Amino acid sequence: MADVAALGRRIIENVERVIVGKRRPVRLTLIALLCEGHVLLEDVPGVAKTMLARALATSIGASFARVQCTPDLLPSDITGVSVFNQKDFEFQFQPGPILNQIVLADELNRATPRAQAALLEAMAERQITVDGVTRKLPVPFFVISTQNPIEHEGTFPLPEAQLDRFLMRLSIGYPSFTDENEVLERLKLGHPLNELEQVATDQEIVDAQDEIREVFVHEKVRQYLVRIVHATRRNDDLALGASPRASIALYRTSQALAALEGREFVIPDDVKYVAEAVLGHRVILSSEARLHGKLIEDLLDDTIERIPAPVERA
Repeated sequence: MADVAALGRRIIENVERVIVGKRRPVRLTLIALLCEGHVLLEDVPGVAKTMLARALATSIGASFARVQCTPDLLPSDITGVSVFNQKDFEFQFQPGPILNQIVLADELNRATPRAQAALLEAMAERQITVDGVTRKLPVPFFVISTQNPIEHEGTFPLPEAQLDRFLMRLSIGYPSFTDENEVLERLKLGHPLNELEQVATDQEIVDAQDEIREVFVHEKVRQYLVRIVHATRRNDDLALGASPRASIALYRTSQALAALEGREFVIPDDVKYVAEAVLGHRVILSSEARLHGKLIEDLLDDTIERIPAPVERA
């Protein structure tokens, strides 16, 4: 896994030339890409969500497209449409932005459920069907969706079944005083994104996606992560526990993290590191828990602390 670890370091260090002081969300985004999953970035405007997507695409030399979601967005605006060519007297397919390797769906909750479904179908099936013709999406294929958790007027919240399709939900957050000062210094002569160089290839990403599947997960560690998921289903403060898809996501992301660390095996700390990002959007607080001001993050932390981690015996 040394090659995967070296690849990860190159990409993360390159992205951090644009995104200052946010190693954890950058790392988790790369993990989602290596796991062939997708990411929901839920944060306030202006904290570099779009810059993260563009910097990642530039770093691996992937094709990039941005979809600005609005209430009048149509599914064909995402997938593409067949247009009649009067010169050749035949229909020609005009590809939409979804036929790129990295797609940013900005403010996804502003799109109607019909448009959301078109995007989420592509995420799940990695293919689109237009006018009865099915087209495979490029490899690697990675969707980063954003939404503003503060502004709800004129939005269409994603239902739980659609949220479950995202491998992770992340938040970048505001920068610290020192980091924000560093951002201003870097922007003095121009935007660093314009000078960002490619440090990896899309084929290296595909190879790494195959390699992380070989990371060993001991039976005790596998049972540990399943216990965490099952504990969310028995928690009285949660109206909805994590699905079996959450167990798969926790398993795969733990493998990817171990590979980025250069290890060929998963340890319990890998599971703990990715648990909140993987499980946070897959559980729902009960009405009583919301009334008492409880947070999902605190409940997950408490759940994980209550479950004893497996240890190696001499």
